[in-house]
Amino acid sequence: MTELADRLLGAVQGIRRVVRRRVRADVAGVPLPGAQVELLRVVADHPGIGVAAAARELHLANNSVSTLVNQLADSGLLRREADPADRRAARLEITAAAADRMAAWRRARTGLVADALARLSEEDTDAIGQALPALEKLMGILKAQP
Repeated sequence: MTELADRLLGAVQGIRRVVRRRVRADVAGVPLPGAQVELLRVVADHPGIGVAAAARELHLANNSVSTLVNQLADSGLLRREADPADRRAARLEITAAAADRMAAWRRARTGLVADALARLSEEDTDAIGQALPALEKLMGILKAQP
């Protein structure tokens, strides 16, 4: 199992690295650090999420997420609004600029991977498709672990 885990991690990390580098070159705007991109994705998936909940989702310390929130708010990609139930807490929303940028990233990533998949054999693409449910279960297990 250790060898399988090592090969899987190498493949996934390698794919992510290549896609991230290629997309950075293709999408306009100053490249964002990975942690900022991950926070934007969490907020886009959970509009109105609080800093503490986002920190739990990202497995980061609250103060680390607060720093990311400040950076993204300063760059116009994230908006903080006071929580009506607790004025001390902030609710996070992505801005229109962030939504546009994320859509451009998604199009670029999807296009890049789709083009690469088209160059594989039908057997290889079928094997990847058949592996996806198991990979999604593995992701769920890993996310649930403390």
